[in-house]
Amino acid sequence: MTIIINLDEIIEALELQTEETSNFLDLKTGRVLLITDEEFQAAENDEPLDGFPDWQQESILTAREILEKDHYIPLPSRYDIDEYSIMERFCLSVADEELQNILFNAIRSRGAFRRFKDNIHRHGIAEDWYKYRDEALKQLAIDWCIANNIKYK
Repeated sequence: MTIIINLDEIIEALELQTEETSNFLDLKTGRVLLITDEEFQAAENDEPLDGFPDWQQESILTAREILEKDHYIPLPSRYDIDEYSIMERFCLSVADEELQNILFNAIRSRGAFRRFKDNIHRHGIAEDWYKYRDEALKQLAIDWCIANNIKYK
């Protein structure tokens, strides 16, 4: 039986990426699983579970299974998402040339993300940005599904 995953779950996992977490798709169930680096480290080192809270013990067991079984595949990491590149493309999509220049200048040096967000709010285009970003993440999720031969709805 071929699973059909909910694309919104993949997109949500992409939005919640951090440096300390990884997301995996269970090809048997279609579930998206989030595992922290700490849980992976505990699984790799085969640490005793009794030193962890109950909720984390389950995640460590899942991490062990991910390491041992082949029916889990990693979702794109936050580095695969490349939000900076998405910001650049958004800047190019802005029709107002003066505003486009303001946004490009905002992302060209230290503090780019903060300055970019300050400017989209200052100029009243935050909603446009979030729609653009959401669409970019949706396309990334679709491309990932296609590349991994995963059916989605």
